[in-house]
Amino acid sequence: MYSLIKTSSARISDTFAFSMTKFFRLIADSFFLKRYGHRAVVLETVAGVPGMVAGVWMHFKSLRRMKSGYGEQIREMLAEAENERMHLMFFIEIAKPNIFERFIVLSSQLVFGIFYLFMYVFFTRTAHRMIGYFEDEAVSSYTEYLDMVKSGKIEDTPAPALAISYYKLATDAKLSDVIRCVRADEQHHSKTNHEYANNL
Repeated sequence: MYSLIKTSSARISDTFAFSMTKFFRLIADSFFLKRYGHRAVVLETVAGVPGMVAGVWMHFKSLRRMKSGYGEQIREMLAEAENERMHLMFFIEIAKPNIFERFIVLSSQLVFGIFYLFMYVFFTRTAHRMIGYFEDEAVSSYTEYLDMVKSGKIEDTPAPALAISYYKLATDAKLSDVIRCVRADEQHHSKTNHEYANNL
């Protein structure tokens, strides 16, 4: 009976997480259309929130319970937040958002930060599953972005110096190289968050 209830609860949790992901994807699609560089800026500013929220919450959980077993998870989540922050820095250089778009970025950080903190405190499994789905959408979005670059519809500009340094790319690296690296990061974050959700 408990197993059945748990399965039903997990199904509801996953459905909610997936629905929220599609809702946020719809907003991004409606606002930015095919401006993938600008879309990436907003996606990455939102993506930088969950890892920091999760890492800090796990840190205080460890202090409260006086148990040391959270170290690896804390480091993983904080590393994810830092990685997403770097993605944002890359795409700010590439897209060069205007004042209005920067306002959207700051607003997104505030609104999503509050929403995700609530989700993580009270519905941790759903929060991790939602980010897993977010990252799946990010992989899809970056694949579309890469296809546009490879087809010549978007110029394959030189990679930002910051991205070249971060990923240790060749000095003549292009935008397409950065997108491939970022997409690989998102695939890793997806796997991590889905695994956390599965284990809760």
